[in-house]
Amino acid sequence: MPENQNIEWKSKWRDDYLEWICGFANAQGGRIYIGCDDNGHIIGLDNTRKLLEDIPNKVRNAMSIVVDVNRLEEDGKEYIEIVVPPYPVAISCKGVYYYRSGSTMQTLSGPELESFILRKRGASWDNMPLPGFTIDDIDDALVQKFKTLAAKKGRIDESVLSESKADLMEKLRLTNAGHYTNAAMLLFNKDSDKWQLGSYTKIGFFETDADLRYQDEIHGSILEQIDKIIEVLHLKFMKAKITYEGIQRIERYFVPDAALREALLNALCHKQYESCTPIQISVYDDRLYIANCGKLPENWTIDSLMSKHASRPYNPSIANVYYL
Repeated sequence: MPENQNIEWKSKWRDDYLEWICGFANAQGGRIYIGCDDNGHIIGLDNTRKLLEDIPNKVRNAMSIVVDVNRLEEDGKEYIEIVVPPYPVAISCKGVYYYRSGSTMQTLSGPELESFILRKRGASWDNMPLPGFTIDDIDDALVQKFKTLAAKKGRIDESVLSESKADLMEKLRLTNAGHYTNAAMLLFNKDSDKWQLGSYTKIGFFETDADLRYQDEIHGSILEQIDKIIEVLHLKFMKAKITYEGIQRIERYFVPDAALREALLNALCHKQYESCTPIQISVYDDRLYIANCGKLPENWTIDSLMSKHASRPYNPSIANVYYL
């Protein structure tokens, strides 16, 4: 069996492998086999009894967690199995946080670490309070735009739409610990760059991957960015194919409007805004790419994403307002 998300083979024990145990504990859990080559073939150990005592103690001292360490035998060869359960809280190894991704080990730091710890605590970046952001920073026109769109959608009680600006923010769950949240700022402030770097969208037209011809930036509330992006794409970046049905002229872009809007909404909704990196749209004569910093939900694989699954938005507060 090859190494994968949950399996690691090692020929002999090294204390460096404490980091791998930490990574498994922070991800989906897993098993490390000591005394096997890279292909999983058993080569055996001559110190299994000592390892049965040493490894649990070293794990406990480095991480304050408990793992199962088992002695196994096959064809007269002894080897060790370390069974690591997934932990619901963030685990560090001597003060450093590691995470198992695929068959690799990643060191978490900066915004990635902050996001990881928040999610282990059941929180999210978009729901964190933003001190200094007040009711005066919430734009009245954006609030009215939301009310108009929400009334048309019909997913929120009409009585809520007649609430004051402050009460509406409460009803939309955009407050936390007496402050407005990052989501409130991104959705209802026209100058989100002032509060969060990279909260805008870059659009570039490329003739080749290395040949950028011109570009634009779309700033402001993410509630308004979607319409601005589509308008700029249509007017400046995408060429429409013109056909005629009788006397009627029909223009069709190489990406249907509904598909483009859905892709952009997903990029804006699920972006890792704490990365401070803007969404980037690369347009060519016949195609476009939308790239945003993000990550799959905890314990998801690509297969999980591509099969039927429950909704797990990266930014639940933003997703709720978009839904409404």
